[in-house]
Amino acid sequence: MKISNKSFLKGWIFFGITSLSFAVKAQNSSLISGQDPNNRVITTAVPFLNFAPDSRHSAMGDAGVASSPDAFSAHWNAGKLAFINNDMGFSLSYSPWLGRLVNDMSVSYLTAYKRIDEVSAWGLDIRYFNMGELQLTDGRGNELGEFTPRDIAIGGTYSRKLSDKLGLGLSARFIHSNLSGNISSAGGAESRPGITVGTDVGLYYSKDIYPGDKSGTFSWGLTISNIGPKITYNSAEDLDFIPTNLRVGVGYSINMNDFNKITFLFDVNKLMVPSPPIFRRDENGLIIMRPDGTPDIEAGRDPNRPLLSGMFGSFFDAPGGFREEIQELMISAGVEFLHKEMFALRTGYFYENPNKGGRRFFTMGVGFKYQEKFNFDFSYLVPQIQNHPLGETLRLSLSYNIPTR
Repeated sequence: MKISNKSFLKGWIFFGITSLSFAVKAQNSSLISGQDPNNRVITTAVPFLNFAPDSRHSAMGDAGVASSPDAFSAHWNAGKLAFINNDMGFSLSYSPWLGRLVNDMSVSYLTAYKRIDEVSAWGLDIRYFNMGELQLTDGRGNELGEFTPRDIAIGGTYSRKLSDKLGLGLSARFIHSNLSGNISSAGGAESRPGITVGTDVGLYYSKDIYPGDKSGTFSWGLTISNIGPKITYNSAEDLDFIPTNLRVGVGYSINMNDFNKITFLFDVNKLMVPSPPIFRRDENGLIIMRPDGTPDIEAGRDPNRPLLSGMFGSFFDAPGGFREEIQELMISAGVEFLHKEMFALRTGYFYENPNKGGRRFFTMGVGFKYQEKFNFDFSYLVPQIQNHPLGETLRLSLSYNIPTR
């Protein structure tokens, strides 16, 4: 069974996104997917869990761990949700994905929240990554049917104020990833959907400040998201890390006058998964295998480690030492201008080191509030590199909030 030529590009897209392959083992040497010595990109399964889902924060360079709470707090920092002003609300966000390359991939995100009392709130969220329709054929080109690779995550959040300034939030989610349907590898390994769970822990601090004759708010946030077991698509021996991520950031809002407010956000992200090692290679460029069938590592650490070892060891396992560890940090910065709590202008910038993926883009967006209940937000992404696959990415978000009486 194979993917038809018509779907060849799309097949490479979704397999490239997930960074998964069914590798064929050899006795003496092997080419292992994703282990080019010049490619230092950290890869994980189900990366959609870290996609910015909503328009507000994606318009500010994907910064949001320390922003003011809203319906999308469960993704950015569960600790914020307890500080939300409304009694309950619902939100839906939609984004066509890699629209420059294909026309039927998308990311959707649905959330709901409800205040429990003055110090706590709960939330629900569903995120869905549709990777488009693929036409499957056999070795002779006969059509065998169509298949749509897709990822879905369903989660719940509980957030509570520890004081009038500090909040703690916990999220848990079920993750289901179906990439290949009934396709099996050339070696005969039977594929199956990947299933795992993930947990988030978030802290949020917010304090009113009064610089000069103006009022404002200083905030900071810290969250570790997607803490969970590895995922497999075939056997228990072939496991992949999910994208456990550390995000820290600060925010500063100042009320310029009775009608206008401006907010500055700055976030730093770090994937808490093992850095790819450098493997020893023979004269043909093939990776040399040890007698036990594992690749011979020249520099770095074996990435096949238990969860906690992989998470906390990720801060000092890069073959390039401290310099490479710094390269693994992703930077987000954003600004939001709000007029009369009704109209918002936003812009931002996201930076990732070229050796670690090289995503670098500017963002912009607008937001509107109607009758104190409806919020509509739009964002647009502009990469620094021409013809980048993420070029022209847009997101649309709609929220309905019921104020506290």
